Amino acid sequence: MIRLSIPARQALGRLALPLLFAGAFALLLLGKADALLAERARVAIADALAPLYGLVSHPLARVRADLAEMAHLFSLASENAALREENAHLRQWQSVALALEAENKTLRANLHWIPDPDAAYVTARVVADAGGVYARAVLVAVGSHHAIEKGQIALDDQGLVGRVTEIGARSARILLITDINSRIPVTLERSRARAILAGTNGEMPRLLFWPQETPPEEGEPVVTSAEANAFPAGLPIGTVHYVGASPMVVPAAHLTRLDIVRVFDTKRASVAPPEATARVSRPAPPGVVPHEW
Repeated sequence: MIRLSIPARQALGRLALPLLFAGAFALLLLGKADALLAERARVAIADALAPLYGLVSHPLARVRADLAEMAHLFSLASENAALREENAHLRQWQSVALALEAENKTLRANLHWIPDPDAAYVTARVVADAGGVYARAVLVAVGSHHAIEKGQIALDDQGLVGRVTEIGARSARILLITDINSRIPVTLERSRARAILAGTNGEMPRLLFWPQETPPEEGEPVVTSAEANAFPAGLPIGTVHYVGASPMVVPAAHLTRLDIVRVFDTKRASVAPPEATARVSRPAPPGVVPHEW
């Protein structure tokens, strides 16, 4: 082993950085002068290091998987705590619901309330999105021996879809609640205020003509009103969502991907049993201007 003196080692240390710069400059010139040679060198180095990368990648992947599993276990603890709290709230609401159900039965018995018969309906498949003369309408196939009539209402499994406007021998056209020609009397569930749901030809209809003292609240459920006997009361429509200063309604029904709808005959029956107080007439809230339909 060659032993260097201290001055020699100091001289080599001072020369190391300039030599590295010179070597890098030489490699840069070589790469510019012969691109094919530089590419072959890179490929050769990559081929030589590939097995090493493979040996290193497996332990690293295992470490990442273990860390992710540990983070998942920690998150499960917080999720379990949140679920326990949610279950406690749900049990409280279950008790409230059972108490209200018993009270409702008592009130119905005292009022001698007779429920309406269940509504007859026809289940149909949506076959086209073509609106015809309407911007927002769907065509449903109903078979050759159907009993569908104009004005009947259509719902999916989540909420109100619209009303039947045209009838053929084997099909019917349903005007969606988002069409600009659609006008529906509605009730804001929290305040029980009346309003009009107007289509916009967009994804969400808007609310019009609500009482000034009870403006719609963000997230407030909206249901149909029995005003003018156009719709049965209480059918779910959606929830209020403000876009700027305009109260819009996010539809509960999947209007952009309708597949199966039910068309109800509401002339002889109600889609849902009304509340017991629905038998008692109530004056319109102050500030509401009656509308012709």
